[in-house]
Amino acid sequence: MTLNKEVLEIRQRIKVRPSPTNEPAASWTGVDLVNGTQVKTLTVIFKSAGCRWGKAGGCTMCGYVYDCASEPPTLEDYKAQLARAMKKAEKFPEFMVKIFTSGSFLDEQEVPSEARDTILKTLADDPRVVKVLAETRPNFVTEENVQECLKILKNKPFELAFGLETSSDRIRRDSINKGFTFRDFVRASEIARKNGATVKAYLMLKPLFLSERQALEDIVRSIDDAAPYADTISINLCNVQKGTLVEALWEKGQYRPPWLWSIVEVLQRAKAAHPDLPLMSDPVGAGSKRGPHNCKICSSDVADSLRTFSLTQNPEDLGKADCECKELWRKVLELDDFTYGALILD
Repeated sequence: MTLNKEVLEIRQRIKVRPSPTNEPAASWTGVDLVNGTQVKTLTVIFKSAGCRWGKAGGCTMCGYVYDCASEPPTLEDYKAQLARAMKKAEKFPEFMVKIFTSGSFLDEQEVPSEARDTILKTLADDPRVVKVLAETRPNFVTEENVQECLKILKNKPFELAFGLETSSDRIRRDSINKGFTFRDFVRASEIARKNGATVKAYLMLKPLFLSERQALEDIVRSIDDAAPYADTISINLCNVQKGTLVEALWEKGQYRPPWLWSIVEVLQRAKAAHPDLPLMSDPVGAGSKRGPHNCKICSSDVADSLRTFSLTQNPEDLGKADCECKELWRKVLELDDFTYGALILD
């Protein structure tokens, strides 16, 4: 059985309850860096027709495919979703908007061009919005749609975000089942930047079938490879989402989410190599069994240090937390390769 068939079989067993198409899948506020300055953010996960790749099987760790609408939203639905989300930022004097769809904002089969353009025009007409980010798979990027987005935004800063995950085509294919190549990312990045948009690359620490050390070294190498084509790199730490192959293997004791010490090591090394490149990591689910974690004593403090570093870009913020479990993590790095991914200690 192929990896994609395995993922698809799991998807087909999951029952998803219908939900209103005029409400976003999720929205929240936060803080991010814009040109080195901390700016309020509004993140909106639109409920769309759904990720085409995810519906065909999709990525081994992704449970976001279940957030799609039970039926394709109308233009009025998209307007209502944005309006509901924007209420959370009504008191912000200025903010950045991050657009996600659990798929691709530039895929017109997922988000019709009329809906896409209406969303962007609404944000263009709001003087408080200082920047717009939108996530898409690279194969949906064209000269025409990038130029159209920038035109509608009236040249407000526009950033395209790509879930690159790794620069290794083998890992992206055999561990993640991502469905595109590093060259696809490079092509999309070059189109975006040529036309005046910036690029954010998302990497994934510790997908399936990698030891802790292999995962760590892969991300260090991936940052080096992606740096020429990205204006910002954000490292996501793999967590165990429901209805995924990652969950199926985690439940059998065949997968452990990454140690937080691993991302600390990655960021320390990468920042030394790329001091002017913004590097970020928000450890979702940190400290839980399904999320990236160290021991119960230090996980919260280490996660906080990662969030602080993401805003300050000061490597000293990464060295403030310490714990006895760091020695165990070092042993995991030393021995994990020999256990073929089986848990040593947790």
